[in-house]
Amino acid sequence: MFGMEPWALALALAVTGFAGFVKGAVGFAMPMIMMSAFGSFLSAETALALLILPTVVTNIAQAFRQGWRAAWDSVLKYRLHIGMLMIFIPISAQFVRFIPQGWMYGLLGVPIVGFAALQLAGRSLAISIRHRRRAEAGLGVIGGLYGGISGIWGPPLLVYLLSTGAGKEETVRVQGVVFLISAVMLLGAHLASGVLNALTLPVSALMMVPAMAGMWLGFRLQDRLNPARFRRWTLVLLALTGLNLLRRALGA
Repeated sequence: MFGMEPWALALALAVTGFAGFVKGAVGFAMPMIMMSAFGSFLSAETALALLILPTVVTNIAQAFRQGWRAAWDSVLKYRLHIGMLMIFIPISAQFVRFIPQGWMYGLLGVPIVGFAALQLAGRSLAISIRHRRRAEAGLGVIGGLYGGISGIWGPPLLVYLLSTGAGKEETVRVQGVVFLISAVMLLGAHLASGVLNALTLPVSALMMVPAMAGMWLGFRLQDRLNPARFRRWTLVLLALTGLNLLRRALGA
């Protein structure tokens, strides 16, 4: 079915639904969860293809949840970071076929574990006002280079938002806006690279259904509960899945 074993397709749908739920509740981690889990039973290239369309549609919902004006204000405020992503995602996407799978898992696992460990330890980074534009641009370049290869560009943005003291609502909305623009760039890049093709495109489209269903449930949790504890458990899960990717990288 769609070039996948039935059990693999069912597991991919379940993972995507859970990832959508987490994203709806805390605003991030959907591509990281999907790539980490998919890496256990799919090739890195197939895993990347499957997450692209769900990422686009869920970020549309997240970015415009407070309306188009708030989303546009976020675009203007973070335009430097967005610009760097738009430049470097299509550049790095062209190299996805040439990176060994072990390196792919390692490139995913290291930042996932590092980001989760940093947040679980309660560490925070404070960026001086005079260095913010350089930090915003530099982290945008890193996110773009990494995102084109793996489909994950969130950790550099999260580091920047946490380091500048952005509030909860702004953090969630900005992530949605930036991730949406980046996801559209990734979509175009991998239509050109061949990662999204006649075989993988229908499966990626199918993944949109559980992604949106999970996100709707996550939005309800975000509205009704303090997300701090849930976010902590999400970070624990990310750390574990990142370690699993590193194990696979060493064994590849």
